[in-house]
Amino acid sequence: METWDYWPIIDTSVKVAMGALIAGLAFWLSSRGGHWFSQARTPINRRLTLLEEISAAVGDVNHVFSKYSALVIESTRFGSRWPEARKEELEHTNRELVKEFRKLADAEAKLLMLGEKVMEKTLRLYGARIAYFRKQVYVGRQDISEKEIALIKRDIVTLREQFYDLLSKRYDRLLAI
Repeated sequence: METWDYWPIIDTSVKVAMGALIAGLAFWLSSRGGHWFSQARTPINRRLTLLEEISAAVGDVNHVFSKYSALVIESTRFGSRWPEARKEELEHTNRELVKEFRKLADAEAKLLMLGEKVMEKTLRLYGARIAYFRKQVYVGRQDISEKEIALIKRDIVTLREQFYDLLSKRYDRLLAI
C-alpha cells in the first residue's frame, strides 16, 4: 500500500477524534455550566416555590369557603325547614374553614417574609372579608337578603382576584429573570 492510500483513513480518524473531543468538551461545559446556573437560580426557585405554596393555600381556603357559603345561604333560604344532615355538613365545613384559616395566616407570614407587603395586605383583607361574611350570614338569620349576601360575596371575589393579579405579576417577573 502506498502512502496516499493512508491519507483518507488518517483524515477520517482525525475528523472523528476532533468531533469526539468537541462533543466531550461541550458536554463537560454544559454540565459544569448548568450546575452554576442552577445554583444562581436557587433563591429565585425558592421564591417561586413559596409563591406556589401561598397560591395553593389561598385556593384551599377559597374552596372551603365556597362550600361554606353555599351551605349557609341554603340555610337562610330554608330557615327552620333546613334538614339536620345539612346542618351537620355545615358544622363540619365550618370546622374545616377554621383549619384552612391557619394556612391563610401562614401564607400571610410567608408574604411578609418575602417582603410582599401589598400582597399580604390584600390577602389579609380577603380573610377579614370572609370573617365578616361569617358574622353576617349564619344559620337561622332570616333578616338578610340575598342581595346583601351577594354584595358581600362579590367583595370577597374582588379581593381574591386582586390578590391573584398581584401574585401572578410577581410570579411572572421571577420567571423572566
